[in-house]
Amino acid sequence: MKIAKVLRNTAIIAAFGITTAVLSGCGGVSEAEMAQLNNLQSEVNSLQSTTNSLKDERASLEKEIAAKNDKLAQCTKEKEETKANLDKMSSNK
Repeated sequence: MKIAKVLRNTAIIAAFGITTAVLSGCGGVSEAEMAQLNNLQSEVNSLQSTTNSLKDERASLEKEIAAKNDKLAQCTKEKEETKANLDKMSSNK
């Protein structure tokens, strides 16, 4: 039993040691990786800016379309009223 405990404890300590050694070697970021990360962040910011400006443009166009649709509906209403008045005038003659 004592030998099993000693072997188990040794295995645990060895596992911690190997894990520490592996993780300490993987902790650094190279300059190339940092530059690539900065480039990607710049690209993301640029794309977000483009997305926001396109959303603003879309909202503006939707307002413009709504205004034109309102004007068209008003014109259609006036056309119908005018036609009804002309029909009344021609039926009165």
